[in-house]
Amino acid sequence: MNRFFLHIVILAHLSTGVGVAQVIHLKSPNGKIDMALESGAKISWSVNHENTEVIVPSSISLTLDNGLVLGNNAKIISVKKSKVNTSFVTPIYKKQTVIDEYNQLIISFKGDFGLILRAYNDGVAYRFFTTKKRQIIIESEEANFNFSKDHKAFVPYVRDLRENDMYTSAFECNYVEIPLSKFVKDSLAISPLLIDLGNGKKAAIIEAELENYPGMFLTRNEETQQGLKGEFAHYPKEERLGGFNHMNYIVVKRESYIAQTQGSRNFPWRAIIISENDKDLLNNDMVQKLSTPSQITDISWIKPGKVAWDWWNDWNISKVDFKAGINTETYKYYIDFASKNNIEYVVLDEGWSEETNMLKVSPCMDIEELINYGKQKNVGIILWASWYAINQVLDDAFSKYSKMGVKGFKIDFIDRDDQKMVKSIHDIAKKAASYKLFIDYHGVYKPTGIQRTYPNIVNFEGVKGLENVKWTPNEDMPYYATSIPFIRMLAGPMDYTPGAMRNTTRADFRPSNSMPMSQGTRCHQLGMYIIYEAPLQMMADSPTAYMKEQESTTFISQIPTTFDETIALDGKVGEYAALARRKDDRWFVGGLTNWSAREISIDLSFLSEGTYSAEIFKDGINANKDATDYKREIVNITSNDKLIVNMANGGGFAIIISPEKQL
Repeated sequence: MNRFFLHIVILAHLSTGVGVAQVIHLKSPNGKIDMALESGAKISWSVNHENTEVIVPSSISLTLDNGLVLGNNAKIISVKKSKVNTSFVTPIYKKQTVIDEYNQLIISFKGDFGLILRAYNDGVAYRFFTTKKRQIIIESEEANFNFSKDHKAFVPYVRDLRENDMYTSAFECNYVEIPLSKFVKDSLAISPLLIDLGNGKKAAIIEAELENYPGMFLTRNEETQQGLKGEFAHYPKEERLGGFNHMNYIVVKRESYIAQTQGSRNFPWRAIIISENDKDLLNNDMVQKLSTPSQITDISWIKPGKVAWDWWNDWNISKVDFKAGINTETYKYYIDFASKNNIEYVVLDEGWSEETNMLKVSPCMDIEELINYGKQKNVGIILWASWYAINQVLDDAFSKYSKMGVKGFKIDFIDRDDQKMVKSIHDIAKKAASYKLFIDYHGVYKPTGIQRTYPNIVNFEGVKGLENVKWTPNEDMPYYATSIPFIRMLAGPMDYTPGAMRNTTRADFRPSNSMPMSQGTRCHQLGMYIIYEAPLQMMADSPTAYMKEQESTTFISQIPTTFDETIALDGKVGEYAALARRKDDRWFVGGLTNWSAREISIDLSFLSEGTYSAEIFKDGINANKDATDYKREIVNITSNDKLIVNMANGGGFAIIISPEKQL
């Protein structure tokens, strides 16, 4: 029997009268991972990686509204096995091609339901499916993740609740390092959530291909002191405007069930990503592999790029003869700046229209004039809107503004992933594609694979980004900055919005609205443009600040936002990260560190033969006192060399490597 597939063990418990349990094993292509599914009184799953227990038996099920539990006393009627070893093209991603190799089982049970199991070399996944001919209501889903030991976990607790609805929040979460047994009772966390298995191994709990179904939160499994379980928002019953500045659509009452859906469908993937060392988490494709291919036939109109952003810097430009703010003159200035620095877009953030009526434009703004001015300067215009506002006039808004020449929308204040909102996210993306508009789901929603299905979704927030430093003085942003590449970025791109030019040490940092600053060094900010995935990447500071720091601005403007190849160089969660990314024949190498200074050696063996010129931005010798201090140098290198770079406290580096032109 092929060891890569399965064996079924029949366990008879005749003396106890329990009955018969069936255990099915599925191994990864390299044989290191063994996923087991046991079907008896309950269906449970478990996972081993070589000699490491990753998941110990954990029950899973779906409960329908008639009380039927899909998973109790389930009888297997067929098992279909397959082996896949292929690849697919990813034009708007961190690499050009993704290798897709896995072993799969499709297990059908009596009662018109089943499970699909997949084992990859870097993890496992399962999903339920149903084949019922009627509409069904899902009362609840049981998704357990039990562990054999009280492992340390990196827990992103839900915070910033909107009007005390536990399922309505900003999805902006710090990581708390705690043993699983210390997970706070009756609290929620979001995925991805990372578990330290010991001996360098990590396991990340994640979901993928979320469609017409609520997203999965994680909470403490009270039946064990070292387990987690899925928690799902119930379907909205009554809603009203509320939240921040009355821009959220708040759920006042919820139904008893979590989803109402067609009876023949696949449900979202529940997956575990397994790494043998931390750096492997920096270059993982699990969510892409588990997601539906693009539903857009022609994607040539989707143009990733960088964006001059207004809100973070409070429209704060100086040495001009007009009052800076939300007006046509200010945005022409942003367009001029973007054009001069080869920045593809300018976003018109909150204030260009009425917050709840985006068809009513501010009298200080001439949108058509700005769009036409941008066309002359080769700069596209993106419009901000709250989810509620755009959802009220979706066709009218997309029709009106796409005809004007708007390139896309930045949609804010989503803050939910119950079934109704998840369906809306898909509907908006599909509708936008029909008008050739791209979408940045900025606030606040986490990616779960829809970015592959609708590649016109060019970014998501769902991250505690740079905007938070405008009002939070006590949070450790360099720690967070060196955690999210290993955890949050597993799910997909993130609208962190880097680019601060006022950089401070830990001691000197303070919040400021109109003159905002960052924690850490200038090169810490530059490194983010390489480390952080973001096909639509913001430049958060003001044109005035960037023009004062033209050397840094010119460097940022050269960094692409999508790449042909990515290589994880080194890293440790919460401490430091280093990546190399290639676009055409140039390489972009970045690194970040937490508040600890450190030296890193960059092995350049990923380069092809030949001589290269490396433009290096690294922390200056006095960056521990003046975080804006950096050194730029140009050196010649080959693939046989190693670069030694010192990162200051809260520091980083950024390098552009170009082949030397042959005469």
